Amino acid sequence: MSSEYQSGSLQTTIQNAVATVQFGHPASNSFPRQLLDRLTLEINSLSSNETVSVIILQSEGSKVFCSGASFDELLAVENEEQGKAFFSGFAHLINAMRKCSKIIIGRVQGKAVGGGVGIIAACDYALATPESAVKLSELSIGIGPFVIEPAVSRKIGKTAMAEMTLAAHEWKSADWALQNGLFSAICTANELDSAVEDFAQKLSSYNPQALFEMKKIIWEGTENWESLLLERAAITGKLVLSDFTRNALTQFKK
Repeated sequence: MSSEYQSGSLQTTIQNAVATVQFGHPASNSFPRQLLDRLTLEINSLSSNETVSVIILQSEGSKVFCSGASFDELLAVENEEQGKAFFSGFAHLINAMRKCSKIIIGRVQGKAVGGGVGIIAACDYALATPESAVKLSELSIGIGPFVIEPAVSRKIGKTAMAEMTLAAHEWKSADWALQNGLFSAICTANELDSAVEDFAQKLSSYNPQALFEMKKIIWEGTENWESLLLERAAITGKLVLSDFTRNALTQFKK
C-alpha cells in the first residue's frame, strides 16, 4: 500500500493573497489522523502568514467533498486512549479553523458525511453544488457526531442538527443545507470554481484587519471549544470500542 493511500495528500498554493488548500485521499477523501494533523498545521501556518488574507479549503475529485473519519483507523482503535486521540484530530482541526485569523471559504463540490459536514460547518462561508448532499451517519455505526456537533449546531441550529443526526441513514439535499445555513450559496458544478475564485478575490481586496475583526465576531462565544471538543472526543473514543460499532464498521467495510 502506497504512503499516499495511507496518509492522503495536501497541497497549498498562494496567489493574490488567497491561499488554496486542497486535501485528498483515495478512500473518498476520508481523513486518517495523519492527514487531519497536517491540515491543522497548515491552517495554523496560514493564520500567521501576512501575505494571505483568505483561505479556500477544497478537496480532490468531483463526487465527494469528504467522507469523514478513516474507517480503517476507526477499526484499529484498541482502547479509550487511542479512541480519544483519534477523534481529537477533528477537535484540533475545527479549533484551528475557528481561531484562524483568515476567513475560510469552503468549496464543496460533492457529498459530505460525518466529519466532512463538521469541516464545512467550521468554514466561514461555503459554496456548493446541487450534488453536495450531506449526511450525519454516526448513530448508524454506534457513535455520534459529538466532536463536530458544536460547529454544526452553531451553523444550522439544534433542531436541524438533531434532524440530521437522528435520520442517520438519510441524505439531506444541498437545497436543505442551503436553507438551514450550512451552505452560503449553491451554483452549478461548471460555475463553482469561478464563483469561489470571484468571492475569494473580493474578500482579499478588503482591509485584512477588518476581516480579522469580523472573524473574531463570527466565532464569538466559542472560547470553551478548546476543552469541549476534547471532552466530546473522549465520549466518541469510548463508544467506538463497543461491539455495536465494531460490527457496524465491519459491515460497512464489506
